[in-house]
Amino acid sequence: MKVFGIAGYSGSGKTTLLEKLIPQFTARGLSVSVIKHAHHGFDIDRPGKDSYRHREAGASEVLLSCNDRWALMHERRAESDVSLDELLARLAPCDLVLIEGFKQEPIPKLEVYRPENGKPPLFPERRDIVAVATDAEIATSLPRLALDDVAAIAGFVMTTLQLQEPPC
Repeated sequence: MKVFGIAGYSGSGKTTLLEKLIPQFTARGLSVSVIKHAHHGFDIDRPGKDSYRHREAGASEVLLSCNDRWALMHERRAESDVSLDELLARLAPCDLVLIEGFKQEPIPKLEVYRPENGKPPLFPERRDIVAVATDAEIATSLPRLALDDVAAIAGFVMTTLQLQEPPC
């Protein structure tokens, strides 16, 4: 599996860009998975549901399944923070894993940069940022890609990772 990150501050447009990139890759015949880091706790379960009650009772993992999908919820409880490698190991094999967040992980990343967020760019401090997607004029030796040129961004990712379209 090839791994590529999308980094940037909250509100920069990372999720929107990923939402547009995924169809670019799948149209090229690639299987794509996504790992998203959430800064705050989240819960995909609802109080009162059986699976919620199982977790509340102390189950370490609860797997929900139906004809259309399945989801595994793993309670971390007293475990240390999970690493990106641990999460990658849980994914089914695919051609490309796109990572949203995990800024500190040493994987190739595209920074989504919007100066109107009032935050400094990440790329001067992060050697693993290999390009910047922005509509702003910025001084950098990194490739600068227009945020709305999703085909060019997808092509850049494929070239950077040396990904080939699968034969028909």
